[in-house]
Amino acid sequence: MSPNVSTLQGKREVLTNLRHDLRTPLNGIIGYSEMLLEDVEDGTLSCGPHLQKVLQAGQELLGRVNEVLDTAHIETATDIDLQSYASRIYAQLRDPLDTCLGYAEMLLEDASRAGEINSVPELEKIHAASQKFSSLLEDSILFLKVANGQLDAEDMTPLSGSSPAEPLEAAPPISDAIDGGEAGARILVVDDNETNRDLLSRRLERQGYAVMLAESGDSALEKIAKAPPDLILLDIMMPGLNGYEVLEQLKKHETWRHIPVIMISALDELGSVVRCIEMGADDYLAKPFNPVLLRARVRASLEKKRLRDQEVLLYHQLQANFARLQELEQLRDSLTHMVVHDLRTPLTSIITGLQTMQMVGDLEQIHEELLEMALSGGETLLRMINDLLDISKMEAGQLKLEMMEIDAQRVGQTSLQQVSMLAQNKGVELKSASAAQLPVLRADEDKLMRTLTNLLGNAIKFTPSGGTVALLIGPQQETDKVTGVWFAVTDTGEGIPREAFGRIFEKFGQVENRREGHKMSTGLGLTFCKMAVEAHGGRIWVESEPGQGSKFQFVIPVQPSL
Repeated sequence: MSPNVSTLQGKREVLTNLRHDLRTPLNGIIGYSEMLLEDVEDGTLSCGPHLQKVLQAGQELLGRVNEVLDTAHIETATDIDLQSYASRIYAQLRDPLDTCLGYAEMLLEDASRAGEINSVPELEKIHAASQKFSSLLEDSILFLKVANGQLDAEDMTPLSGSSPAEPLEAAPPISDAIDGGEAGARILVVDDNETNRDLLSRRLERQGYAVMLAESGDSALEKIAKAPPDLILLDIMMPGLNGYEVLEQLKKHETWRHIPVIMISALDELGSVVRCIEMGADDYLAKPFNPVLLRARVRASLEKKRLRDQEVLLYHQLQANFARLQELEQLRDSLTHMVVHDLRTPLTSIITGLQTMQMVGDLEQIHEELLEMALSGGETLLRMINDLLDISKMEAGQLKLEMMEIDAQRVGQTSLQQVSMLAQNKGVELKSASAAQLPVLRADEDKLMRTLTNLLGNAIKFTPSGGTVALLIGPQQETDKVTGVWFAVTDTGEGIPREAFGRIFEKFGQVENRREGHKMSTGLGLTFCKMAVEAHGGRIWVESEPGQGSKFQFVIPVQPSL
C-alpha cells in the first residue's frame, strides 16, 4: 500500500523508503570496488587509479544520500516540502553519479583491452549498480514532483529510459550448500537483493567461511531446518517474512535460538538497532558494509557461539559422567551392602559362640580377659555392620522407622548401661542428669538408643583416662510450648576444631587434631546418628573447642513431621 503523501507521516514514509532504495545499489558500487581494489593490491589487476575514483564517488554518493535524507531531520520536521527535497537530491547526487558511470565504463573498456577477464564480471556489476542508482534517482525525482502536484502521473517517464525494476546482471551462481569442512564456519546470508547476497558471500568466502544463501525469510527458515548454520546475516527489509519476523521465529525455537544473528539493513536508525537487540539479535550492520567491521563482527559472533558450544558440550559430558558415576556408586553400594550383609551372619555366630564359652565358666583369668576382648571387638564390629546397613537403607529411602511411644529417660539409662563396661575399662567416669518431667516421644526406640550409644561410645573413645562423659536430657521449649526432647553428650576429651564440624558427620570422616598432631576417624557412628535424628524430623549439632572437650546435641520433636 502506497503512503498517503498528503499527510506529514506519508511524506516521511516516502523519503525514508527513498533513502533505503538509493542506498541499496550503493552497496554494490562500494562493495565490488573494494573487492577489486584488494586484487589491485595483490598485483593481479592494474586498474587501481580509475577504480579508486569509482570507490570515492560511491562513498561520496552514500554520504550525500545520508545527508540529504537525514533520518533524524525527517522524523522531527514539522513540515516537508517534497519539491525542495527533489531539487536538493538531484543537485547533490548528479555529479558523483556521473563520475561512477563514466569511470565504470572506462574500466570495462580498459579491462577488455588488457585481457583482465577475471575483473569484467565485477566491473559489469559496478556499472549496472551505477545505472540502477541513476534510474532510481531520476524516477524518484519524477515521483516527488507528481506527489507535490507539479506533474501528472502520465508524465512519469524515466529520463534514463531504463526500467528501475530491471535486475542487475547475475553473478555466477554460488552453491547454497557448501560443505563447511576445513573451509570454516557455515554462514547463512539472508537478503532479497541479489547484489547484497553476492557481495556478502564473496567477502565471507574470501575469509574462509562456507556460505549458504537465502533470498527470503521463508527460504531462510527452510534452509535452517535442513542444516542449521553457525551464524546468520539477516536483512531487515524483505518482502514476505521480514527480518524482524524471522528473528522472532528463530528466538522462539528451542534449537535455533542460540544461533547468533547479525541484522543487516540499509536502515541505520537507532530504533531499528534497539528493536533488533531487544529481540535477541547479537549485532547489527548497516549497508553498505564496512569490510573491516563486517570481518570483526562475524568473528566475534562466531567466537561467542564457539564458546557456548563448548559449554553445552561440557555440560552434556558432565551429565553423562554424573550419570555414570551414579551407576558406579549404586553398583558399589549394592556390592558393599551384599558383602556386609553376608558378614553379619558368620559374625553373629562367632559372638554367640564366645558368649556360650563365657557362660560355661572354668576359664583361667587370662582366658577370661582374652574372651572378653574378643567378644567386645565382635560386638563393636557387629554394631558397625548394622550402622552401615541402616545408613545404606536410609540413603536409598528404604529404612522404615518403627514408631512407638517411648520414655526418653529410660532410653538414656539403657544406653548408659550398654557403654558402662567400655567406660570402666577406659577409666572414664559416666554421669547423667535428666529433667523431672519429660514429654512422651513417638520415636523408633532402637534407632534412638543406638544414636545415644554411638555418641556415648565416641565420647568415651576420645576422652583420656580420668576424664568425664555425661548424658543430659531435658525438654525443648519454644516460648511456653514444649516441642521436643533435647539430648546432649558431653566429654572432657581433646575437642574438635570448628572447621571440622561439617566433616565429622560424613562417612569415615577424619578430623585432624592440630595440638596432638594426629588424625582421628569418626567412622560410621556419627553418620548414622545424623541420619537417624533427621529421619525423626530432628536436628543434630556439635559445640566444641580444641582442648576443652565436646558437646554433641540433638533434638527429637514431640510430633515429628515424617
